Amino acid sequence: MKSIQSKTVVFIHGAFVSYKGWDHWKDYFESKCYNTFAPPWPYKEAAPDVLRSQHPNSPIATLRLVQLLNHYETIIKKLPEKPILIGHSYGGLLTQLLVNRGLAAAGICIHPVPPQGVIPYEFSFLKAGWRSLGLFTSTKKDYLMSFKTWQYAFTNGMSLAEQKESYEMSVVPESKFLSRDGLSAAAKVDFKKPHPPLLFMAGTGDHIMPSTLTYRIFKKYSRYKDSVTEYKEFKGKNHYVTGLPSWKENANYILNWIDTH
Repeated sequence: MKSIQSKTVVFIHGAFVSYKGWDHWKDYFESKCYNTFAPPWPYKEAAPDVLRSQHPNSPIATLRLVQLLNHYETIIKKLPEKPILIGHSYGGLLTQLLVNRGLAAAGICIHPVPPQGVIPYEFSFLKAGWRSLGLFTSTKKDYLMSFKTWQYAFTNGMSLAEQKESYEMSVVPESKFLSRDGLSAAAKVDFKKPHPPLLFMAGTGDHIMPSTLTYRIFKKYSRYKDSVTEYKEFKGKNHYVTGLPSWKENANYILNWIDTH
């Protein structure tokens, strides 16, 4: 008997970007008879250009990891069944933590931020992500990723026109607290706790969440054989994986994985 019975999917977006990036995924999964939800984080409901106009004084600056977890827990508990969670980047960390809270039928973590206990020492991660910590700057002010950093962290390998278009469509201010909270006890996962099926997806072209980092997260779980944990790596895909022209390759792999577990 299949262990994943749910037909409800909750997409969880990551830091620095709009929740609207899941729109094409929602449509595709709904065409496959899933009920889908892609709720925005608090203060991130508006269009990206509107949110950028609020920089550096956006209320987004106040967001904390525990607040986000409670936000999604409230949404999930109102659903008719435990959902399948699909999270990208920081959304992949949130997915792991929500799975750890017993709130999911399955979890798919696409190029995820690591939980506490997996030290992100890869050079490309440090180069792409250190600015978001806002070291020696006020946490009352939000962080807005520059276009130059976007080119390196998210859209490396894409044309300049594609990079510019994706920046305008996607990038929003972010809380410095969230980057710091990702390194704190708030991001702690009990790796020994039995869990529903978990899939980790990586791309060898990702700078900010390199495939070696995702594999190390996977290995923290895979030491324990009581629960299904799988890893899939795609050659060449960068961190903008959910918006690439090849996004259906990832989506179809996920749909097949759900169908066979």
